[in-house]
Amino acid sequence: MTKETAIRLFNQKQVRCHWDSEKEKWYFSIVDVVEVLTESPDAGAYWRKLKERLKKEGNETVTNCHGLKMVATDGKMRLTDVADTEQLFRLIQSVPSPKAEPFKLWLARVGSERIDEIEDPEKGIDRLMETYLRKGYSKEWINQRLKSIEVRKELTDEWEVRGVEKGQEFAILTDDITRAWSGFTTKQYKEFKSLKKENLRDHMSNLELVLNMLAEATTTEISKENNPDGFEESREIAKQGGKIAGDTRKAIEAKTGRKIVSRQNAKQISQKKNKELG
Repeated sequence: MTKETAIRLFNQKQVRCHWDSEKEKWYFSIVDVVEVLTESPDAGAYWRKLKERLKKEGNETVTNCHGLKMVATDGKMRLTDVADTEQLFRLIQSVPSPKAEPFKLWLARVGSERIDEIEDPEKGIDRLMETYLRKGYSKEWINQRLKSIEVRKELTDEWEVRGVEKGQEFAILTDDITRAWSGFTTKQYKEFKSLKKENLRDHMSNLELVLNMLAEATTTEISKENNPDGFEESREIAKQGGKIAGDTRKAIEAKTGRKIVSRQNAKQISQKKNKELG
């Protein structure tokens, strides 16, 4: 397993974290987070007591937490309890501290917004557009991105009709499409752009998004026409749809002399456009 370790600052204090490239998850040192939130003189002892109490309450998050070796204050690699993002938020809810309260309020707000979006999906779309605008994306790019979500949903609905299972099978078919049009699997594409947890499509240029939509929309139409039975037949169609977009990419590159698949992420693309406009 490829490992990448890092030190992050949280309220001016160090929180050790580890990126698992296989699972595509960040893991955070629980004792470091507990120290930040509680300012306890012995965060290790505080965590041990909290863990014992939560176990007695039947808290599954604590049971599922595991240990990783991280650099300790003495410079040596020592085993410490870690949590992924979801587990960490659940643990924060159990920490009685004023510093934890903003996190608890934020989680409650996010939960409430999610329920609102389930009842009225249009609210989710509006909120998504506002989020992209705050991040500095252009309205042109946002419209492309929202269209890409619609195209993706049509494809996954089609896969479900054909008996493809969510999760691993969806991921494999997505990789087949992405590789066929871009030359990369999804993971390789993210690594090429120096991304980790970020959404790959949020870091595509307009043309990358268009080609990805072409690949997925074409796959959907071929599937509807051929009525594949299950995963294996759908996989062949995914490769066909991706290849059509891949051939389009190569034709554009031949005419322009420029590569479409870029290392630039969305922030870099936005900065470049702003400089050009300036």
